[in-house]
Amino acid sequence: MKKVAIIMGSDSDLPVIKPAFDILKKFGVEFEAHIYSAHRTPRAAESFAKNAAANGFGCLICAAGKAAHLAGVMAANTVLPVIGIPVKSSTMDGLDSLLSTVQMPKGIPVATVAIDGSANAALLAVQMLALREPELSAKLVKYKEDMEREILEKDSKINEQI
Repeated sequence: MKKVAIIMGSDSDLPVIKPAFDILKKFGVEFEAHIYSAHRTPRAAESFAKNAAANGFGCLICAAGKAAHLAGVMAANTVLPVIGIPVKSSTMDGLDSLLSTVQMPKGIPVATVAIDGSANAALLAVQMLALREPELSAKLVKYKEDMEREILEKDSKINEQI
């Protein structure tokens, strides 16, 4: 099975990324986490992205705040799918990061999740890998069934309280 790379622009992004670690562990997906900056380590980021497919990765998750160019830089240097997580890290409440991540030029797509949305980024990565891994697909079906059951149980409890 392919691995997932999780790239943070800074170690300050770690608290935002932790839910992604939990999701990938829950599904048994191997992953690596690294810190590369689009602006402070551009050559290292480029090298990682260019070699990601050969190194066994199936997709990249990139989290960055402020100018948030990391996902775009990675996407420009690989043919693997890239998922961007805009990080709330400035006076604009993450809107600057969201726009920097989502507004990619034609030909360099980046799938973008909500601000600080690392759990959904990891789930999207699992869904991508599940296209070729039937056991992951089965785990996703169970995950969604469990989620539905939990919500319906809460619905029942609410109605009992009314």
